[in-house]
Amino acid sequence: MASTWMRGAGAAVAGGALIVFAAGAAGQQGPQRRGQTGAQRAPEMRMDPDRARQLYVSADPADHPRRDFAADIASKARTDARYAEASRDVMDFQKVTYRSSVGDMDIPAYLFQPLNRRGARGHAAMIWVHGGVHGNWGINMFPFVREAVERGYVVICPEYRGSTGYGEAHHLAIDYGGYEVDDVISAVDYLKTLPHVDPERIGIMGWSHGGYIALFSVFRDEHPFKAAAAMVPVTNLVFRLSYKGPRYQRSFATQERIQGLPFEKRDEYIARSPLYHVDTLRVPLLVHVATNDTDVDFVENQQIVDALRSRKPDLAETRVYVEPVPGPASGGHTFNRRVNLETLERDDSPDQRDSWNRTWTFFEWHLRPYEDRSTVTNGPTGR
Repeated sequence: MASTWMRGAGAAVAGGALIVFAAGAAGQQGPQRRGQTGAQRAPEMRMDPDRARQLYVSADPADHPRRDFAADIASKARTDARYAEASRDVMDFQKVTYRSSVGDMDIPAYLFQPLNRRGARGHAAMIWVHGGVHGNWGINMFPFVREAVERGYVVICPEYRGSTGYGEAHHLAIDYGGYEVDDVISAVDYLKTLPHVDPERIGIMGWSHGGYIALFSVFRDEHPFKAAAAMVPVTNLVFRLSYKGPRYQRSFATQERIQGLPFEKRDEYIARSPLYHVDTLRVPLLVHVATNDTDVDFVENQQIVDALRSRKPDLAETRVYVEPVPGPASGGHTFNRRVNLETLERDDSPDQRDSWNRTWTFFEWHLRPYEDRSTVTNGPTGR
């Protein structure tokens, strides 16, 4: 029914209901149902400027959070120097650069190899991916890399776009769940230039945001990986941004290829959330999470654990660590990265030891790093 307006009475008939408009203090009129007293009306909404500032999230890339880029570069130089020193006579350490398949930038990377290398296709290889919305490959990963190399792996660790320590342009090129995944997968092209790397035995592993990239790398229709592991991974940006709030949201909404929040860019955030792509998994996957994680909270990680267990039980191996001994940051988020930064030795807890034993077993089964296939003349050995 069309609305009928009554001159001077401050009322309207809308859809058969009579609504009376009472004049406000400023002369504005607001709807009031007949028989409703002023005390029964909802109080006028008042703006709290301080709360508004806390809640405001820009969608302008010019507002993306900045850092002290000079300090980041200096810190990265110290990390590189310590890696070089600690690797001497232990493994071959290099910083290398390769072109991203996106074609717009060069990607720095850490490369770790055995001192005595086998012949053609003699080594399995892995891409290891660091975490952090803006992070980098830290010295705390040294003992784990050393152990991987001792087991026969070649390991490459990309400093994909958005990583810290490479200046402002690299930092602001961040593309969470977008081109950064291409940056990481492009490391395989570099590995293929090393004759001693077997392109049929390449895996990927990451922690937190790096675990997120590892998931997305093997959730693609086509990829070069034989197996993957995701430790305490970010999995659902739609949930995560609502759970973490405006301060966290500002690092996403201001990215050049996002520019908005989930309610504004629903399809974009669904596309960038691994949880919604579980059905595309085609290779073995290992996932470890912790109930006392205060970064990727268990309420987020439980979602992908449940999805993998119900829809990919033949491919996914998941383990939930209940209240593991906390790591150096964010409670259980770093439970399997406990390291003495003075000695660069593992600071093992029972949970860390269990997690790594399962991880090495998983990759040894699928990548066979102990096999020297340069000596095989009739193809790889069977299982």
